[in-house]
Amino acid sequence: MELTSIALFIVSALLSLQAIPAFSLSSTESISRREVGKSIIGSGAFLTSIVGGFAPPSLAAGEEEYTTSDRGIKYAVTMPPSDPSSHTPVRGQKVEAKYTLYLNGFPDDTAQAKKVDSSKGPFGEKPFKFVAGVGQVIKGWDVSILDMHLGEARKLVIPAELGYGAKGTGPIPGGAVLYFNVELTDIGAEPNFNADQENWLAEHPL
Repeated sequence: MELTSIALFIVSALLSLQAIPAFSLSSTESISRREVGKSIIGSGAFLTSIVGGFAPPSLAAGEEEYTTSDRGIKYAVTMPPSDPSSHTPVRGQKVEAKYTLYLNGFPDDTAQAKKVDSSKGPFGEKPFKFVAGVGQVIKGWDVSILDMHLGEARKLVIPAELGYGAKGTGPIPGGAVLYFNVELTDIGAEPNFNADQENWLAEHPL
C-alpha cells in the first residue's frame, strides 16, 4: 500500500473515533546548428503530524542527483571528467561539445520527451564548436560550460530565461524549459586577449 493510501486509511480510522480537523492532501523538427548556437525544472504532499515512522515520498526518478546553481540551472554529472584537476574553460576560449536537446523532459524520465536537435546525426557525431562565455550560445550554455572540465558530461535543465526566453525559436515554444545532455569534448588553447577584447569582456558580464 502506498504512503498516501496508508495515510488516508489512518485518518479515516481516527475520524471514526473522534472529530479532528480535516487535512487536505495536498514532429521531431531540427533547428539548425546556427540557431542552436546563436539563439542556442513536483511536489509531493504527505501527512507529518498524524503519520509517524513513514518516509516522505521519493522524488521523481533521478531528481536527487541534481544540483541547482545560483543561476537556477539544474544539473547532474552523468560522466566525471577525464581529469578532475584540469582547468575549466575561461571566457573567450574555444571549446567543443556534444549535445542533444529535448523538450518536456529527458527520455529516461518521461515518455513525453521530444528530441529537438542533436550533434549526433545518422552518419556519426559532429561536436558543436563555439567560443565560450561571449554570447555565441544561449546564456544557460555559456554559464554551464564554464563550470565543466574536459571529458565531463552533464544533464542540464535550463530555465527559459537562460534559454530562448518568452518568444522561443523554431520548434521551441516561448517559455520552454530546455533539457540538454552535454559532453565537453575539447578545450582550446588559453586565449591571449587584446585590449579591445579585454574591454568587451569587462563591459559584457555573463
